[in-house]
Amino acid sequence: MITEKIPNVDYSKAVSNRGNLHRIREVMKRAAAGEKITVGFLGGSITQGSVATHPDKCYAHKVYEWFSESFPKAEVVYVNAGIGATDSQFGCARADSDLLIYDPDICFVEFSVNDEATEHFHETYEGLIRKILLSDPSRALMLIHNVRYDDGGNAQLQHSKVARRYDVPAVSMQQVIYPELESGRLENRVITHDDLHPNDIGHSLVASVIISVLEDIRMHMDEEDAPEGDMPSPETANAYEDSVRYRNDNCSGMVADCKGFEKDHLPQEVITDIFRKGWTATEKGSYIVFKVYGSCIGVQYRKTIQKPAPAATLILDGNPETKMILDADFKETWGDKLVTETVLDHGENKEHTIRIELTDTHTSDALPFYLASVIASGRSSK
Repeated sequence: MITEKIPNVDYSKAVSNRGNLHRIREVMKRAAAGEKITVGFLGGSITQGSVATHPDKCYAHKVYEWFSESFPKAEVVYVNAGIGATDSQFGCARADSDLLIYDPDICFVEFSVNDEATEHFHETYEGLIRKILLSDPSRALMLIHNVRYDDGGNAQLQHSKVARRYDVPAVSMQQVIYPELESGRLENRVITHDDLHPNDIGHSLVASVIISVLEDIRMHMDEEDAPEGDMPSPETANAYEDSVRYRNDNCSGMVADCKGFEKDHLPQEVITDIFRKGWTATEKGSYIVFKVYGSCIGVQYRKTIQKPAPAATLILDGNPETKMILDADFKETWGDKLVTETVLDHGENKEHTIRIELTDTHTSDALPFYLASVIASGRSSK
């Protein structure tokens, strides 16, 4: 086996929502018959495989290996669309370009430690799940709820609402792994160095929880679930489902004015090369103006650990009261971060003007200000 169950861990608690298993069973049947299937993963740093000593040690790769081992007649393709320090708001905007473009037969989505347990992320997560389910009526989906190992925190409460509403299978580390840590039967440092990212042993444990559920489904894949019903109406305002990410290669006509901001034309080799296809500026007073249509708008920029760092000022629709400081100075030490700032949330669904000006620079700035993208959604209500 790719990964062994750990003795005394109660895997029977792994399922936080059983959901309708029809789509997953159909994918397994096709794999058993020798058809080619693609297994895709979308999530944050845990899915990316941060801290794992090799990409093959990541839980996602181990789950992929389980499919290959369990269905030896099939050609199984692996797509990992994990990007560290990202949430479902960004995930919804990049799902098409980073995951769905590869036509996955089954998707695993993991954002429960990156999203906060708020109504905002309830909404963005719902938009992401709807986008995946509606992209192909045969596409299977399983939700993964990872957990912070020090306090058991995550966004499972909000994410579970989405799982139940859309009848999607979900697997919870909060229900299986965290009780072992809380009771002292398993020591934190055995599976994680920072109480967030699993090490190699931790990734194997996470994979074993997911695989325990998949194995049970496989053992009963000839059983039938009730037919799926019609797609439920959204339970949130669902303003993020059709989010689109605009960078310098797909924003034709959106840049209304620009001085001092230069396009970054360096190629993006992999999706984790996150500071590509944006705009850079170094001189104070440089500015860029976007005309963006939507009811929800966000911008992404780089926060850097390299000091000193510049800052920019954003104004929406010429209103000084909307002033927002985009400070590139990152107070953490673990590395540069792609930050998503919400500029407009459930505003009027129309064309808006975003002006970003570099307002704070230093002669010794280590890096230029990096504007990575603008994200917009046109939905305004249910």
